[in-house]
Amino acid sequence: MREKLRRRERKLYNGTKFVICMSVGCGLLLIFMIGFMYFGAEKILFSDLWNGLFCFDEENFNHIVVRDMRLPRLLADIMVGVSLSVAGAVMQGNTKNPMADSGIMGISSGSIFAVVFMMIFLPDASRLERIGYSCLGAGISTMMIYLVAFIGKKGITPERMVLSGMAISTLFSSITSGIVLKEGLTSEMLKYTAGSSANAIWMDVSVSAPFFLAGFALALMISRSLTVMNLGDDVSKGLGANTAIIKLSSTLVVLVLSAIAVIIIGPVGYVGLMVPHIVRHFVGTDYRLVLPFCAVLGALFVVVVDLIARIMIAPLEFPVGILITMIGVPFFIFVSRRQRGDAFGG
Repeated sequence: MREKLRRRERKLYNGTKFVICMSVGCGLLLIFMIGFMYFGAEKILFSDLWNGLFCFDEENFNHIVVRDMRLPRLLADIMVGVSLSVAGAVMQGNTKNPMADSGIMGISSGSIFAVVFMMIFLPDASRLERIGYSCLGAGISTMMIYLVAFIGKKGITPERMVLSGMAISTLFSSITSGIVLKEGLTSEMLKYTAGSSANAIWMDVSVSAPFFLAGFALALMISRSLTVMNLGDDVSKGLGANTAIIKLSSTLVVLVLSAIAVIIIGPVGYVGLMVPHIVRHFVGTDYRLVLPFCAVLGALFVVVVDLIARIMIAPLEFPVGILITMIGVPFFIFVSRRQRGDAFGG
């Protein structure tokens, strides 16, 4: 009886923390979304901001900046933040590896290789075809990572997964750089490979949105199963979970969301590592709570960092991917030193 009461109290406590965290996160996201639309190379008056969104005048330059430049870029940042953070959380739950991230593990490098290949050799390819090739590149790199990690007597371990992911990432990055240098690097390609949302347009957002929503919806659908999976394969099978289907669905979520992020903004690492760790510190390890809060915090993080990247050396811009890496590397070192075996310690 006491154990049931404790469980109920713990569930109520976690639920209360989740509501508070989501409320604060959504409030901050709304504030920084407004700031993102207002600040830039030039400030936009609030009257122009409002009219640009709801009373658009195609002859007003400020209205064009608001609707056709800053708004799609804001939506792109939100989609990328949600995609990378949710993909990272799902990947960590699926592999029971606290260091898992689509960028660190080399999955994004496979996607960026496929996209750059298409941009150079198939320049007339549609956005939809780019998404397909991006998913294909992510799938190939994932298979290579698992194959390299499996080789050896110990088999697949979290440490071997990280090392093999870094090796595959270096391989694809080197090939991509070689192709770009051989064919000649344009300024747009340089921004893309550095991870920049400066060139985000409505076409990128509209074409990617259905795949983004499908991947996010699938992640939410398997959230309860991911929580059960963290109890171990034997326990989860005893509770009736189909581990093969869950792992396949998780891999599909990671591939789609990672590919979408690469298509929209280019290679951005460490978001999927940092955000889930912070989220679990606040709401625990129940993925029904982790994934929604990851989405909010991931979107907030990318929007804030991109806003800083836009104004720190205005009127020039700093690539958001590079700035996130500068934040993520110290965090990666901290987590790698702190984590020892336990998948979700602390």
